[in-house]
Amino acid sequence: MKKTWFYYLFCVLLLSCSSKKEEQAEENVSTVLPDEVNEVRAMRLEYTGFQHELIANGTVSAQNKADLKFPASENVSAIYVKNGDKVRKGQKIAQLEPFKLQNTLAQAKDNLARARLELQDVLIGQGYSLNDTASVPAEAMQLAKVKSNYDQSLIQYGLAEYNYNHSVLYAPFDGVVANLFTKVYNLPDAGQAFCTIIDPAHPGVDFKILESELPLVHIGDKVEVSPFSINDYTCEGRIIEINPVVDKNGMVQVKALTGNSQNRLYDGMNVKIRLQRSVGKQLVIPKEALVLRTNKKVVFTLKDGKAQWVYVQTGLENSTGYVVTEGLAEGDSVIYEGNINLAHEAPVRVKN
Repeated sequence: MKKTWFYYLFCVLLLSCSSKKEEQAEENVSTVLPDEVNEVRAMRLEYTGFQHELIANGTVSAQNKADLKFPASENVSAIYVKNGDKVRKGQKIAQLEPFKLQNTLAQAKDNLARARLELQDVLIGQGYSLNDTASVPAEAMQLAKVKSNYDQSLIQYGLAEYNYNHSVLYAPFDGVVANLFTKVYNLPDAGQAFCTIIDPAHPGVDFKILESELPLVHIGDKVEVSPFSINDYTCEGRIIEINPVVDKNGMVQVKALTGNSQNRLYDGMNVKIRLQRSVGKQLVIPKEALVLRTNKKVVFTLKDGKAQWVYVQTGLENSTGYVVTEGLAEGDSVIYEGNINLAHEAPVRVKN
C-alpha cells in the first residue's frame, strides 16, 4: 500500500516539473522570436535599355604565330635567345654548325660545273654551236641534259644552297620566343619545331556558341575577355570570324580579336567570354528580386506597406537581371532585398 502511495506522489511531482519547463520554454521562445516587421529594399520598375549576354569559355590563340625549323639536320652551334625573350623582326635566333653545309654546297657547285661542261660537249658532238643554244631544238637539249646529268646536278646545288642559307633562323616578325627546348651542340628534333615566335600584342580568342544563339552573334560585336587565372583583369575585343559550320554537338566556332592585352594573355590560356548585344527598352528586374516558390517564379511587390506575391514570366537574361514578359507593369515597386523569407501580405518596411 505504501509503495502505491509513493508511486502516485512521484507522478504528481513529475507532471508539475514538466508543466513548469513548458511554461519557461514558451517564455524563452516569445523572447527569441519577436514579431518584427521585415526590412526590405525596393525599386520602381521602368523600361530601360537591356544588354543581352552570351557567356562562353574559350582559349587564347595568337593572331601571329610561327614555328621555326631548320631544313638540315646538323648540330646547333649557337642559340641567341631563350623562352620569354622579346625579339624584333629579322633578329637572329640560332644557327647550325656551318662546316658540313659549306662543304656540301662546294661539292654541289663543283658537280654543277662539271655537268655544264659535259652538256657543252654533248651539244658540240651533235653539231650545235655553244654561242647559240637558243637554236637547239627542245628535244635535243633535253637529251643532252640527261646525258650530262645537268638537271640532277642543278637540283642538288639548289638544295645545298638552300640548306646553307637557312642554317640561321631569324624572327619573321616582332614577338616573344616560346617552346625552345634544344640545347647547344645537340641535334634539333626533326619532328618538332626548334622554337615558336608568338605575337602577343593582339591575341585572338576562339570559343563556341550554341546553334540557337547564332542569330544573336554578328561580325563586329563587342566581347569582354576575362582570364580564369587573373581575377581583376578584363580586356575588350571584336568578333572577326564565324565559322559557317555546326559540329556534331550543335556548336559553332567563333573567333574574336582583342585590343591591347598588355601582354597578359598567353597563347592557350583559358578565358571566359562575355558577349553583349542591345535589345532595346525592356522591363528589367534585378536577379535578386526573383525567388522560387513551388518551382514557380515569384516577385514580391510593395503596396501599402505590405509584400504582394506575384507570379511572373521572364525572357532574356544577363549577369545582373531578367526581362519580365508577364506579371508586372511599369511603375510597380519591386522588392529586391530581404525577400527570401517573405510571405504574401507580410508587413515590410523599406530601408533608407
